[in-house]
Amino acid sequence: MNQQDVKTAFAEYDKKVRINNSRLGAIWAMILMPAGFTLDYLVYPDLVWEFFWLRILCSFSVWIVRASFNTQFGDRNYRVLGMIWYMLPAFFISGMIYASDDVTSPYYAGLNIVLIGAGLFLPWTYFENLLAWLFVTAMYAGAVLLIGTTHQFDLVFNNLYFLILTGLIVVVSSYYTGDTRYREFALRFELDRNKQTLEEANRKLTELDEVKTRFFANISHELRTPLTLLLAPIETMRRQKAHMFDDQTREWLVTMEANGLRLLKLINDLLDLVKLESGHMDVRRDSVNLTDFLKGLRSSVQKMADDKRVHLSAEVEAEVSSVVTDRDKLEKILLNLVFNAIKFTPSNGQVTIRAKKDGDFAQIEVIDTGMGIAAANIPYLFTRFWQADTSAQRKYQGTGIGLALVKELVEVQGGSVAVASKEGQGTTMTVRLPVTVGREEKTVPVSPKTPDTIPDAAVPTMDAPPAVVVAPPQGEWLHSLYRRAELFPSLTSLKDSIRPLQPTMGGNGQRPKVLVADDEPDMLRYLKSELVNEYEVIEAADGRQAIALAAQFQPDIILCDMMMPEMDGIQVCKELRARTLTQNIPVLLLTARADEDTKLNALSHGASDFLSKPFSVTELHVRLRNLTGAYLMQRKLARQNQVLEATLEQLKETLEQLKDTEMQLVQREKMASLGRMSAGIIHEINNPLNYAKTGLYTLRKKSKHIPTDEQEDFAEVLKDVEDGVNRVKDIVSDLRTFTHPREDKMDQLEISKPVTAALRFLSGEWKDKVTVHQNFNAQQIIMGNESTLLQLLTNLIQNALDALNSRKDQSIPPEIWIEDQLNENTYRLIVRDNGPGIPDEVISKIFDPFFTTKDVGQGMGLGLSICYRIMQQHGGRIQVRTEPGKFTEFTLEFPLKAVKNEALEAVS
Repeated sequence: MNQQDVKTAFAEYDKKVRINNSRLGAIWAMILMPAGFTLDYLVYPDLVWEFFWLRILCSFSVWIVRASFNTQFGDRNYRVLGMIWYMLPAFFISGMIYASDDVTSPYYAGLNIVLIGAGLFLPWTYFENLLAWLFVTAMYAGAVLLIGTTHQFDLVFNNLYFLILTGLIVVVSSYYTGDTRYREFALRFELDRNKQTLEEANRKLTELDEVKTRFFANISHELRTPLTLLLAPIETMRRQKAHMFDDQTREWLVTMEANGLRLLKLINDLLDLVKLESGHMDVRRDSVNLTDFLKGLRSSVQKMADDKRVHLSAEVEAEVSSVVTDRDKLEKILLNLVFNAIKFTPSNGQVTIRAKKDGDFAQIEVIDTGMGIAAANIPYLFTRFWQADTSAQRKYQGTGIGLALVKELVEVQGGSVAVASKEGQGTTMTVRLPVTVGREEKTVPVSPKTPDTIPDAAVPTMDAPPAVVVAPPQGEWLHSLYRRAELFPSLTSLKDSIRPLQPTMGGNGQRPKVLVADDEPDMLRYLKSELVNEYEVIEAADGRQAIALAAQFQPDIILCDMMMPEMDGIQVCKELRARTLTQNIPVLLLTARADEDTKLNALSHGASDFLSKPFSVTELHVRLRNLTGAYLMQRKLARQNQVLEATLEQLKETLEQLKDTEMQLVQREKMASLGRMSAGIIHEINNPLNYAKTGLYTLRKKSKHIPTDEQEDFAEVLKDVEDGVNRVKDIVSDLRTFTHPREDKMDQLEISKPVTAALRFLSGEWKDKVTVHQNFNAQQIIMGNESTLLQLLTNLIQNALDALNSRKDQSIPPEIWIEDQLNENTYRLIVRDNGPGIPDEVISKIFDPFFTTKDVGQGMGLGLSICYRIMQQHGGRIQVRTEPGKFTEFTLEFPLKAVKNEALEAVS
């Protein structure tokens, strides 16, 4: 609601109220002021005529102001004029107080009355009331001051007190009442707006309802003519020229006639509803023998009951053997009820038609042992177009017209219809019609009677043999056509609704497979007949069967109806897309709904395409070919892609093998070259080393001949030389170990032995400098060579110490962790430091011989390469994990299988 609109409307409303109230108040002022003459006569008899003329003058002045409201000036200045006429009585009363020369004059009470009247009758704001209060108080105070007497100050104060109190009450109350008036007006304004909107909507709905009624009537009449022209030739071809057609064509003719009668019945029901709504339904009363009538009715629907395997019976009490009613309408009423009873009654159930007399009424009951009706649905049962299940996957199809038509056809004959039902036990529909036998009834002329029963051949069936009949007169044929439409069953036969989960395929399996799912047997037969020449057809009678058959037979495409019991087309699509085996199968949905939301909903839930009913067969074939061709091509591409992926995987494995072989050859050649070079180096270096060591020995023996004060320096120099010779010796020894690996015997040993020895060997470098955490099982047994493992661990720990020493950030305490992990078949020993880590660009080269990142003279680059060779000798492997700037971690992985085998041999 727009607040500005409310304020504008309130201003207009307030203006009218002010003007009207001012006019009314002025009239009262013109009456009451002269009426005060009686008060003057009693209180101030000496001044009675003087006061009289003052009162007349006041009334005249008020009349002039009131008359001004009728002018344009008054319309524009209604607020000012409203204040003026109100102030005139107060002004003249104050004048009379002054004229009386009596400060204690009781006329001050008239001023209180003026203030109260303004508060009660005039819609003034609190500000306007405040001005009026101040003006009245000022006039009284002025009159008192002009009199000039002060000896009765207490009475003057008393009068002023009550005058001020009255004014204060009026001002405060106007503050709250003004806000209340605005809120009440806003609510009334909104209510009026809503009322106008509702009235306008109601008017439009009434017009739309009338238009709808006329449209239904016109379109139904227009549909009858072409439908009759379709059914008449079809009937002629079926009955008189059937011998000219093959079985397939005769089947099509039966399907066409059956669905034509189905459509005609729907049109007739709509026309009856329109007639009932417009009040133009004619009641053609006739005496009906209920015994013969119900017997004929039962005979007409017996075939449908037999197909559903429902026992049908009719019972009529003798006292109600006949009734005067409209035969056609009674037949339509009972057929609707009986068809509904059979539809909702399961196989081996019971449907009973029972007629009896109840006072002045004939009571006809249709009793079934079906599924019953929920108590919550019973109030809506006879509402037009209402259905208990409106979902697309509802099990029972229908339009919601039947029971509404029953109720109105019964009521138009002065009767009533009622229902009694319990879920799971059954339903009783009771029709009560007045018995009019023996009374004179004015009826509309009845058309010629038709037989109470219709021959079985009249209703098209697949089993009915063609018969040559003589065409009846046009009027009788048309009436017979309408009755056959009424008797046409509105439910699927049990034989067609229960279909085996088996495909109906032919050929050698070279054609594409199509799964057709539709709960309408006629549509299923028609689609199969159209597709069987190009596809291997699999049939499903509902959504659940479609899911099962799709998983079983893996069709190339699925043609599915949108509205089906158990599962609708949308749910079928969702279920198919959720399963791996069926998620790529294209789905073409058939739908009678052509709105955009339905199409978008179908596509968003996995439908590949959709086709609106009625559809072109040519378009159906084209869409199926396109979807099937694309799907088959996709499958072919998928298979080729699998072959290519397998081939690429094999090529990848082959390339990896070639790469490994190449690396092994390069490594082997590198080792051979290194071995040859190392042998020469060892040979050339060993002899000078021996000479150097002999010379050192001689010099040490001669050191005692050197002066005592020089012996210390001499010994220090001699030690430095000896350390250099020993280092060269160690390098030569490492080269010999690397180029001529020893196949030393492997023994069971505790892992703690080489670890402890390596730490002891390097204790001078880490004691009191580096924290070493030893978190491993010291008793863990492995198969290995203690000397080579000592060399391996010494190299790793030495590298860790070197890395910690080279770290730039010395604020972090240096630490080394030696930990282990035990699995079922492997034992891992982990050496980790919190040094600077290994750069990514060199991580792949650290196990190469002679590769080093250390400065010249600090290493040969053989340490990690020797570690790698030692782990290979032990049947294990060495791995590295690092993060630059944070840590480096070497993992030695030893197999435990050898330990277990050794233990088993020892036990044996």
